[in-house]
Amino acid sequence: MVQEYKLFIEGKFSDSSTGEAFEDINPTTLESLATVQVAGIGDVDRAVEAAEAGFLIWSEIPAPRRAEILLKAARILRERKEELAVLMTKEMGKVLPETRGDVQEAIDITYYAAGEGRRLFGETTTSELKEKFCMTMLRPIGVVALITPWNFPIAIPAWKIMPALIAGNAIVFKPASDTPLLALKLVEILVEAGLPPQVINVVTGPGGTVGKAVVQHPRIRAISFTGSLDTGKWIMEECAKTMKRVSLELGGKNPVIVMDDADIELALEGVLWGAFGTTGQRCTATSRLILHEKIKEEFIKRLLAKAKALRIGDGLLPETDIGPVINKAQLEKIERYVRIGKEEGAALLLGETDWTPAFLAISSSPRYLRMSGLT
Repeated sequence: MVQEYKLFIEGKFSDSSTGEAFEDINPTTLESLATVQVAGIGDVDRAVEAAEAGFLIWSEIPAPRRAEILLKAARILRERKEELAVLMTKEMGKVLPETRGDVQEAIDITYYAAGEGRRLFGETTTSELKEKFCMTMLRPIGVVALITPWNFPIAIPAWKIMPALIAGNAIVFKPASDTPLLALKLVEILVEAGLPPQVINVVTGPGGTVGKAVVQHPRIRAISFTGSLDTGKWIMEECAKTMKRVSLELGGKNPVIVMDDADIELALEGVLWGAFGTTGQRCTATSRLILHEKIKEEFIKRLLAKAKALRIGDGLLPETDIGPVINKAQLEKIERYVRIGKEEGAALLLGETDWTPAFLAISSSPRYLRMSGLT
């Protein structure tokens, strides 16, 4: 039986006001991992109210004590690394060596943030007046909102959550709808480690409704968002209206430049990892090659040979190099760009002429993916 996950507000799972839910789909098998409830505007209000109450508690706890809770959370994450990595491969699709690395990044930032609990230093400044003493202290912002993507479903949330917590802030967290389970597991671990239950609250659902309500909520003091350029522009505009603080990590268009005196084998490995790691689904992915004319032909020949050798399939299998793309929309976006490239005169060097490569298509056996033209 598929489990249903509710919203996480005030330290417990709570029914949403909409009565709606969405499926969390395994992109390899297309099977449902869980159903997850969709928050409404009233649920975002409840989450903010809970976070405000949590802030009053959390901000008054000395930072070294806050650090002890994060340290315990880091240890729990370390103990459950493999369990979380396997879940991530099922939920997001990338191969186990990569999902283990994703969890390790969450572990590392949690340890790091715990260490900052004894380094939240202020400053003293020499005064120009004899009877004046100048001192600054670091104080938390208040309730902050964190909106995260699906490609690094535990690392990026941890990068945002742990610094916010050690500084004494309370959180409303809206994870990506493609990977809500990893987000909920991370929050459960924090509460298990001793985080007061109202300090972090999770609202799930589409960015166009839930994310919009979070960004526009008047009592949220700051927004941290990782995602697309267009959405980031909109968030910055909205936050500017109320002078709300904003932190954005958006898309990229990243070239690898290879000169004629380069270590070609090293460059090839860098291009392969940059282009195909996380199935190419990251803002830092290699999307362009700029090659010196002296090495161009040889480099492309060797790159094609290495790309053809990559094995695409179920990320849980040790022989798999590349997992599936996350969903149908991503597949259609890839296909659209391939068509645009061909229309503009680009040559398709790898894949079928009608572009049905199969980390793009499920084979007759639902556990495995194929990539037509690569065998």
